[in-house]
Amino acid sequence: MRRIAAALAVPLLAVLALAGCSSSPSGTTSQGGTVKVSGAFGAAPTVTIPAAKASGKLAIKTVIQGNGPVLTSSDSFVGNYAVYIWSGSTHKLALSTFARGSTQGTPQVLAANVGLTGLKEALTGKRMGSRVLAVLPPKYAYGSKGNSQIGVKPTDTIVFVVDLIKDYSGTASASGKHVSNGGGGLPTVTASPGTAPQVKIPSTRPPRKLIVKTLIRGSGPVTAKGQTVVTQYVGLNWRTGKVFDSSWQRHEPFGFTLDATPAQIIPGWDKGLLGVPVGSRVMLIIPPADGYGKAGNTEAGIKPTDTLVFVIDVLGAVSN
Repeated sequence: MRRIAAALAVPLLAVLALAGCSSSPSGTTSQGGTVKVSGAFGAAPTVTIPAAKASGKLAIKTVIQGNGPVLTSSDSFVGNYAVYIWSGSTHKLALSTFARGSTQGTPQVLAANVGLTGLKEALTGKRMGSRVLAVLPPKYAYGSKGNSQIGVKPTDTIVFVVDLIKDYSGTASASGKHVSNGGGGLPTVTASPGTAPQVKIPSTRPPRKLIVKTLIRGSGPVTAKGQTVVTQYVGLNWRTGKVFDSSWQRHEPFGFTLDATPAQIIPGWDKGLLGVPVGSRVMLIIPPADGYGKAGNTEAGIKPTDTLVFVIDVLGAVSN
């Protein structure tokens, strides 16, 4: 998993980073091939898939036409999606982030520049506020190997219904008022807008408790439990002084549900980012107990005794 710094758990299909077409008025029925979709934007769609074999052709339809910014191939976006596996003359719902009250029932942050070929084609160039239907035959989805992790056979067609809520540039950064560079026994942070912060860690021992230091104070609403929070971040190991993970390097903002059950991020993030105004940049000094604990994280070179340093830009917070 690339997001080793923050994520502890991700929805089953969140490993699919989602990347023109006809349209119909909001809430009306549209058809992609023989698949029909109805319902209002933001609500769980009604999807009708025929009891017959798929045609084998890629089908893309804009079911609801939005009027927001256009999604480019270098953007990420907050969205909801329902995914169906169409196998022979039968189909099943594999995942829906529209399902409120479940562990998966929250909007997700998805990237436009990686993922399934057919999905890239379906979503790139669409406007925020749109609902898009994509019917992906195997060669546009998982190909001859399928995906055993989610029960997709090499011959299965995948059906996506995606609502595009809000987009974020891969270089988006904190937009508030600069108040501190850190220092004074804490790491020192320097940065230019739209670029990854540079962090210098002092040679002193790290604090033993969680430290939350505001570097840029945003003017947006404060983050709240259960929201989908969108961030840019860089993570360093105090012991080595080296970066072990960065959303900036991927040009891909990272999103998660704040204070979720089960947790989607390490405890220090849940504690340190609650109540932070959107547009802020904060530095978190995270002791082992609020990081990866006694297990550490061998993939990231993090020992059980390591203190972590994150510089995090809070780009947005979307209520479910």
